[in-house]
Amino acid sequence: MSANPAAPPLVLTIAGFDPTSGAGITADIKAISANQAYGLACIAALTVQNTHGVRSYQPVAPALLEEQLDFLLSDVQPRAVKIGMLGSRAAVDTVARQLAKHPIPWVVLDPIHAASNGVRLGDEAAWVHLRQKLFPVTSVLTPNLPEAELLTGMTITKPGDMEAAAQVLHALGPKFVVIKGGHLERPVDVLYDGQRCITLAADRVRTTNLHGTGCTFSAALAANLANGKQVHDAVVMAKAYLTAALKQSYAISDGPGPLNHLYRLQESPSSRNVDPAPQPEFTTR
Repeated sequence: MSANPAAPPLVLTIAGFDPTSGAGITADIKAISANQAYGLACIAALTVQNTHGVRSYQPVAPALLEEQLDFLLSDVQPRAVKIGMLGSRAAVDTVARQLAKHPIPWVVLDPIHAASNGVRLGDEAAWVHLRQKLFPVTSVLTPNLPEAELLTGMTITKPGDMEAAAQVLHALGPKFVVIKGGHLERPVDVLYDGQRCITLAADRVRTTNLHGTGCTFSAALAANLANGKQVHDAVVMAKAYLTAALKQSYAISDGPGPLNHLYRLQESPSSRNVDPAPQPEFTTR
C-alpha cells in the first residue's frame, strides 16, 4: 500500500472577492494552483462588479477577518502569503497583527488602490497605513505604475523613473520591489534588490482581456517563492506565466475578460517514453 503523496507548498491569499473570478481571491487560487502550490484564502472584502468594472465594495468585519486568519494559521503553515485588496485601515492592522503572531517566510504585497474603472478600493487612511504597517514586513512589493506614483509622489514615464521609484519604495521597508510597467507602450518591469535594478522587458500582448493581471502576477510570484525559487527566478517565471495566460485570455461577456489562468490544463504534452494503450479488437460476424 503506497503512502499518500506529499502536499505541495501552501500559499495563502488575503484579498477581495471578485464575482467574475478574473481578479481577487478566486483568480489568485487559480494562479497559485497553476504554479504548483496549494492555495488557501481569507477574504478581506466583497466587491460588486462585473466585466465592466467595480460598482462598490464592503470590507469584511475586522473581527471576522481576524478570526479567519488566526484559526487558519493556528493549523497550517504557509510558505508564502500574497496580500491584495484589504479595503480598510482596520484590515491592514488585522493582517499586520496576524503576521506578527504567525510569521510566514515570504510576504508578497500587491498594493491595490483602485479598480481599472477608477473606483477606489480602500480609503486614504488604509493606503497610508499600508506603508506604515505592512511595508516593513514585506518580502516583495509589486505596485503597478499608478500605484508606484501614488506611493512615492513621483511621475513615472520611463524605466529610469521606475528605478528611482523602486529605490524610494525599498527604503520604506520591503526587501525587494518589482514595479510593473504594463502601462508603458513597451512593457518593462523593474526589480530592485537593494543593490541593483534589473530591467525585465517583454513584448506587449495585444488583447482587451486584461482583467486581473496584477493579482495573477503577484499570486504566481508567491507560489514560485513557496516552491523555493530565488526572487529573480520567481519574478521571471511569474512574468512568463502571466504572458502565456494573457496570450490565451478570452472574453466571458462584452467587457474586458479574464486571463486564462489554467491554460496549462489544456496542453497535452506527449512523451516518447509512453507506449499507446492497447486498443480492443472488434470482429464482424
